[in-house]
Amino acid sequence: MSAENGTKAIKPDSAWSVFLAFLRLGLTSFGGPIAHLGYFREEFVTRRQWLSDRSYVDLVALCQFLPGPASSQVGIGLGLSRAGLSGAIAAWAGFTLPSAIALVLFAQGMAKWGAPFPVGLLSGLKIVAVAVVAQAVWGMARNLCTDVPRVTIAAFSACAALWLPNAPGQLGIMVCAAGVGLMFLKPVQGLAAESLPIAVSRKAGVVSLAVFFSLLAGLPLLLQAWPSQTLAMSNDFYRAGSLVFGGGHVVLPLLQVATVPNGWVANDAFLAGYGVAQAVPGPLFTFAAFLGASMNVQPSGWTGASICLIAIFAPSFLLILGVLPFWERLKHSVRIQTALVGVNAGVVGLLLAALYNPVWTSAISKPADFGLALMAFVALMFWRAPLWLVVLGCGLIGWLSALVL
Repeated sequence: MSAENGTKAIKPDSAWSVFLAFLRLGLTSFGGPIAHLGYFREEFVTRRQWLSDRSYVDLVALCQFLPGPASSQVGIGLGLSRAGLSGAIAAWAGFTLPSAIALVLFAQGMAKWGAPFPVGLLSGLKIVAVAVVAQAVWGMARNLCTDVPRVTIAAFSACAALWLPNAPGQLGIMVCAAGVGLMFLKPVQGLAAESLPIAVSRKAGVVSLAVFFSLLAGLPLLLQAWPSQTLAMSNDFYRAGSLVFGGGHVVLPLLQVATVPNGWVANDAFLAGYGVAQAVPGPLFTFAAFLGASMNVQPSGWTGASICLIAIFAPSFLLILGVLPFWERLKHSVRIQTALVGVNAGVVGLLLAALYNPVWTSAISKPADFGLALMAFVALMFWRAPLWLVVLGCGLIGWLSALVL
């Protein structure tokens, strides 16, 4: 069965196959969290048909309501649905480790390295993100905005997101879209049959949520009782991953306050690492690995990077494991299904707004950029070119253009 009409029969995958699927994306997913959602949709909805558009957007909507990196949480949820807890870990590792390792290597060699990538190459990679997000918006709109009311919700959501480009604004838009759906729309027939197969019990979900809140409240107490640099790093990075809505860029001020004023990381190193983190594929939260490797105190290097990376992503795992069992059961409620019709249209609107700002505004600055983005979109949509080939081609063209012009 096609992804447009519903999910095909689900066969459990091995954690290794999930890891390889996400590793491919971890090596090629440039462009930030919104682009990552586009990459995920192309790979797992369109190409692999792991789930339908509607189920995918339901998962995206849930992760938009949770603190932490939404794209990484979507990946964890997808891995969990395919191969259980080991699949969730494999999905996170495949998507996260390439950029984390690259950032640790950069931190260790920063004194003798220059700019890690040519400027033209970075421009080409930003441009391909425009095509990826445009393809995702187009495909989702065709499947989820099939009548005038839902198109209207998407349009108003996009406008509101452009006027309120922050995490509270996005949460408000999602709540309003759910309310409009509940009041004026009808549930889509067959929605309940498209739930993700999550092999996590409610009891396990309660335990995960209990661990999440226990660590959030308990780490500061442990730090007061037994002061240590490892506990201090774990506490600050866990709190950053627990309390931030809106993705990677929003967490940067918290990490700066946690690391620079107390002398853990020099401000120049912090800014250099931030620039490199935007140049590598994968989630921006892997910036934590760079900071851990750059510590002027011990633990540092690979040990510090591992502590900071695990601490900042641990809340995402605990929240997904804790919330998904209840979410999948709630989706069977007719009222929840009706609200989700509005939420799905609202998500399309949020992605449409993000396509303009920051994806378009940061990538398209001259007619040649638009031309390259258009050709990348055509290659993905109509030529059915492999995603990795389009990424490689746009990066190469951007680099050659910078050399020639």
